Amino acid sequence: MADDAAAEFHDFFDRHYAELARLAHLLTGEAAAADDLAADALVALWDRWDRVRAAEHPVAYARGVVANMARSRIRAAVRERHRVALFWSRRGDPAEGPDVAAVLDVRQALGRLPFRKRACVVLRHAFDLSEKDTALALGISVGTVKSQTSKGMAELERLLAGRASLELAGRGER
Repeated sequence: MADDAAAEFHDFFDRHYAELARLAHLLTGEAAAADDLAADALVALWDRWDRVRAAEHPVAYARGVVANMARSRIRAAVRERHRVALFWSRRGDPAEGPDVAAVLDVRQALGRLPFRKRACVVLRHAFDLSEKDTALALGISVGTVKSQTSKGMAELERLLAGRASLELAGRGER
């Protein structure tokens, strides 16, 4: 029985690792962290493999684990930035405002969305999941998926339109 579970997990790993890494990359915006997050999520899944394999939607469960780990990573990075800013502000140097880079592409625009909106947009549009599957992966209602996806897409359009306007204005000044 243990050999069957191990074989089943290895098959799950082979089929879904790349997708989970891509999801992690799109959620965090960090290519280097994506493989680590996907691997960490799969280790966590292996630890609970009996429950995961019995779940109605094991892939949705795996996506949820990646989303939660990505959220934790983002929160830890934000806390670290705050600690660094506090350290430098205590040295008497004036604290600079956040360095808001121009939105260069969709991934950068995604990085500016709040996590839940970003997760809904990524799962619905990059992974082509249904509203129901997205809700399952994130542990939220279908209605929340609908509203967060709609708001996220509107915000992306605004961010990307702003970038296009800046590019057009820059060309006219040359």
